[in-house]
Amino acid sequence: MSEDGRLPDIIARHAGREGPLLPILHDVQAAFGCIDAAAEAAIAGALNLSRAEVHGVASFYHDFSAEADPRPQVQVCRAEACKARGVEEMMEAAQAAAGTRVRLTPV
Repeated sequence: MSEDGRLPDIIARHAGREGPLLPILHDVQAAFGCIDAAAEAAIAGALNLSRAEVHGVASFYHDFSAEADPRPQVQVCRAEACKARGVEEMMEAAQAAAGTRVRLTPV
């Protein structure tokens, strides 16, 4: 991941910012499609954090993944308000229509 130089550039863009971890994680996810162990280690080293701290944040938020998935993602609201509007009844048909071509992600 860091061989092409994009990861150090992403980290450098956020140097000196207050609370740079989340912006870095978002940029890495957007650039590479995932945040793997090597990226976590590089980010941790640059921010003087442990890899466990970086992994804890990256694994907590559903926006970040450890492996790239090239399929388009459709986020489906599963909150109470959406359930009241019938999202649960729609889910089976959505899963069938998506098949393996699209990943449905509950949010």
